[in-house]
Amino acid sequence: MDLLQPRHRLLRRRFLQLSGLSGISLVLGGCGSNLFAETVNDAFEPLNQRVETLLFKPQTPVPEFPPSAIEPEALLINSFGETPRLNPATFRLVIDGEVNNPLSLSMDEIRRMPLTSMIIRHVCVEGWAAIVQWGGVRLRDLVQLVQPKNSARYVYFQSADGYSESWDLDSVLHPQTLMAYQKNDRPLPVDNGAPLRLASPVKLGYKQSKWVTRITLVNELMPSKGYWEDRGYEWYAGL
Repeated sequence: MDLLQPRHRLLRRRFLQLSGLSGISLVLGGCGSNLFAETVNDAFEPLNQRVETLLFKPQTPVPEFPPSAIEPEALLINSFGETPRLNPATFRLVIDGEVNNPLSLSMDEIRRMPLTSMIIRHVCVEGWAAIVQWGGVRLRDLVQLVQPKNSARYVYFQSADGYSESWDLDSVLHPQTLMAYQKNDRPLPVDNGAPLRLASPVKLGYKQSKWVTRITLVNELMPSKGYWEDRGYEWYAGL
């Protein structure tokens, strides 16, 4: 069974092939970063983003898996640096930027919000995948609390280990994009991003930041789009 090629991804790849863009994905989604990759990325990223945005259905749920499909040991731990160990009792999630009601939320406040659980495939650009059950609060519910301004189009995520990411707002508002604090129906382990991490079936693994401490809505992307994107990885990274 090929875990890396669910049907919706095959359809997307076929569209890119018919559009003459299949070679771009190999460069923009690769693990290396060199001058050629960076040049191609600069030239084709806007087109690549437009194509993927066209194919993305912001409100359509991705099919999930039954509990029997969960792979408890398959989710590998990729380290960006030293693993931060945050105290859940003093942790605060700041949500600010292009919003009318910036907030700083404790884990207790986040846990009191409606819990959403999903069993999805986590796909890593390095060539492995894992079916995981995530539980947490829908990111769209958090965004609704801060009352985003009409100018908000993108969202930045800052992590306690210095990692950074940016997403398009439509993917953030997808009903299966979570700020997760559970993994496989148990508290999220520190190595997997506790107390709070991104989890979503609509993005590749490197977009799903761990140890998230700040979410900032912006009206345009800054020169730095994210840790791996600044090193040649594709920005949109949709599935």
